[in-house]
Amino acid sequence: MTQTTQQPQNQNTQTQAQPDFSQSLAGQVALVTGGGSGLGAAICRVLAESGAQVIAADIQLPQAERLAAELTEAGHQVRAISLDVRDENALEQVVAQLEEEYGHLDILINNAGTDVTVAIEELSVADIDRVLDVNLRGPFLLSRAALPHMAKRGRGAIVNITSTAAKRAWANATAYHASKWGLLGLSHALHVEARPQGVRVTALVVGGMQTPFILERFPDTPLENLQDPRNVAEAVRYVLLQPEGTVVPEMTVIPMRETSWP
Repeated sequence: MTQTTQQPQNQNTQTQAQPDFSQSLAGQVALVTGGGSGLGAAICRVLAESGAQVIAADIQLPQAERLAAELTEAGHQVRAISLDVRDENALEQVVAQLEEEYGHLDILINNAGTDVTVAIEELSVADIDRVLDVNLRGPFLLSRAALPHMAKRGRGAIVNITSTAAKRAWANATAYHASKWGLLGLSHALHVEARPQGVRVTALVVGGMQTPFILERFPDTPLENLQDPRNVAEAVRYVLLQPEGTVVPEMTVIPMRETSWP
């Protein structure tokens, strides 16, 4: 049996209606990298629920296809595509294809990420190249491809998912820190260039989440120290829904018990 608790009646208490975001992004086209699982999937879900046409791009296509099928069945507009953010030609082609098919790409979420957790003396050149290629070079290439189209229309939004690893440092994460500090710098540089053209660029500094990215590598991490990725996805929506004439260059979203933050 389900029990409900009634709130006490108080003539001075006003009930506030929950905001309706169901069509807040209607008509907008959003490309989300790493969109098949974890935070990327949560972002795809929130943007789709807000009326956007979402392209869930992932190197693991089956994951993105399952998500797209689920959300499409629920009445949302989501498609899955295979995309390796290390492939410069593929990134340029996907932006051109979306521009041709939809006529506009309004939102770019650079979310795809990877890591290798070893001491620096064990870190190979191949490993650091891979992490930098996915976490930093990929967002640069996609932003470079998308920004001219957005600037031509005088509107658009790019959100780069960075990390508390862009603010502090800990052992055995040299490659990840280098990539995320770099992505934070790239985001602010893009903000400076894009803002006069009407394009918003945001660096979202994200703390630990209940996603495979952490839990598969560190299964003993207490869940209460991590946040629901849906919470971070809601922060992405918040950034995208800022009033005309306002941009959020950087925002930090961490769980209440974040251990990598003061």
